[in-house]
Amino acid sequence: MIETKQHGSASSHLPDEWSAINWRQVHKNVRVMQHRIAKATMDGDWRRVKSLQRWLTRSFCAKALAVRRVTENEGKRTSGVDRQLWDSPQLKHAAIAGLKKQRYRPLPLRRVNIPKPNGKMRPLGIPTMKDRAMQALHLLALDPVLETVSDHNSYGFRKSRCTADAMQQLFIRLSRQGSATWVLDADIEGFFDNINHNWMIDKVMMDKSILKKWLKSGVVEGKQLQATKAGTPQGGIISPALANWTLNGLEAELIAHLDAKWGVAKAKKLKVGVVRYADDFVITGASKEILCDEIQPWVEAFLAERGLKLASAKTKIVHIDEGFDFLGWNFRKYVAKDSRKLLIKPSKKNVKTFYEKLRNVISDNLTVTQEELIRMLNPMLGGWARYHTSAVAKQTFSRMDSLLYWRLMRWAKRRHPNKNASWVSQKYWRSSGDRTWVFACDVAKEDGTKGTRALYSLASTAIERHIKIKGEFNPYDPVWEKYGESLRQGRMKKNMRYRKEWTRLYADQGGKCALCGIEMDLDTGWHDHHIEYRMVGGSDSLGNRVLLHPVCHAQVHSRKLQVVKPVPE
Repeated sequence: MIETKQHGSASSHLPDEWSAINWRQVHKNVRVMQHRIAKATMDGDWRRVKSLQRWLTRSFCAKALAVRRVTENEGKRTSGVDRQLWDSPQLKHAAIAGLKKQRYRPLPLRRVNIPKPNGKMRPLGIPTMKDRAMQALHLLALDPVLETVSDHNSYGFRKSRCTADAMQQLFIRLSRQGSATWVLDADIEGFFDNINHNWMIDKVMMDKSILKKWLKSGVVEGKQLQATKAGTPQGGIISPALANWTLNGLEAELIAHLDAKWGVAKAKKLKVGVVRYADDFVITGASKEILCDEIQPWVEAFLAERGLKLASAKTKIVHIDEGFDFLGWNFRKYVAKDSRKLLIKPSKKNVKTFYEKLRNVISDNLTVTQEELIRMLNPMLGGWARYHTSAVAKQTFSRMDSLLYWRLMRWAKRRHPNKNASWVSQKYWRSSGDRTWVFACDVAKEDGTKGTRALYSLASTAIERHIKIKGEFNPYDPVWEKYGESLRQGRMKKNMRYRKEWTRLYADQGGKCALCGIEMDLDTGWHDHHIEYRMVGGSDSLGNRVLLHPVCHAQVHSRKLQVVKPVPE
């Protein structure tokens, strides 16, 4: 797949510069260690788990991957309290050697507040680059344990799992005629701010001294240092894993409790099922009484041990005919002739929030060109449509298209106050293929020809059912390797279908980087690389292009590596 001279194994002869790191070997070494950690966890050999974690966090390969993660993600240009960034290859390479436990002391988090949809503010704690890298390093050792012991129907912040998986699991639990009819819609009060530190230090399977330092590092807001006595800050790389660990067992321990109290056969008739995404969860049940008298008290005791409690104002028990909102969807059974049918639609709150976002973008950009406005709106529309593509959303999409049409008509009329509506319509709307009244404009292509840029059509989005991940899937167990690869490639192709050329390249490469041979996904990202550079006459044809990891792309240009076109499998 590549033609290049190797610069030695990353595990033996350590490279003396960032661009010389053999990322394929680095990934392989870390992956092998993570498989061994997962195997020891499945065997219940906790002493070996601890030994392997210590080995991994001290290795060059894991440290290099940790630095790569924090210098390539979206937060790479956001500094902590020390205002330092690792924005050069020299700083990145030097940072690897600095990731040591000895004398490590994390700096306080820099507090920033971002607005929530309900008007309140969400506090985020931003660690320094070194603290982020240390968190990423220890997450490499913690995640195999967490994935191995996690509840089957926990879907938030886990590899290859998403909100659509949670939606499909609820569909399975509620859609049949004999399914559960009552739901405990739970909400935890101040989840990230109130987790008990002593419980986490005692229970989380990672280096206790490092974890304690992170939890007690403090927060700087304005110019004042505040102590952190409870909770885990939102914004840290390891925070989602700690949050998942805190609520892990909610499903497995609840089912075990019911089996022990009622017997397996009777407990099954209670139709109790837990579906969780991060700190949001719902529990199904056959009756209101079982949820109110048995399930809710058990959940409250489970949370109290961790320093948490349910928000009484937001936690409620509802009948499926009444419906409930979860992760931006409304789940409700409707009467259809002699039966009742479960429909999952975008929630009214989600639709309203999204429309307000569109309205603000349009009203804040009254003077930009039509092309620029379309460029801003299309990613928003496409992303929202893909989120709801597996729900009953056709009517909602058509309604949103209609609202957006009138909002854009107001935008266009404001630019031409002396023109009538017919003139404005002819200038900004046109027919395109089988679509009429398309908000579109002419644009110049790179080859000098003219093309058309059109607004994304929500109503044209295809509705298709999401294939749920298997609950037992463990990305660190070699037994699941083939299933995980098939799942990842299928979902990546679906996410890239609106960029047909990338989809074709991705499929031809088997979902792997053409340089290092390691899989690509939405977390790693990818760059479109021309084998023969365009500046020397290379074409834009697919035969002259490959997809590479961002760091591999930089490596190709810095070391002048020759990439060859991979042969489709």
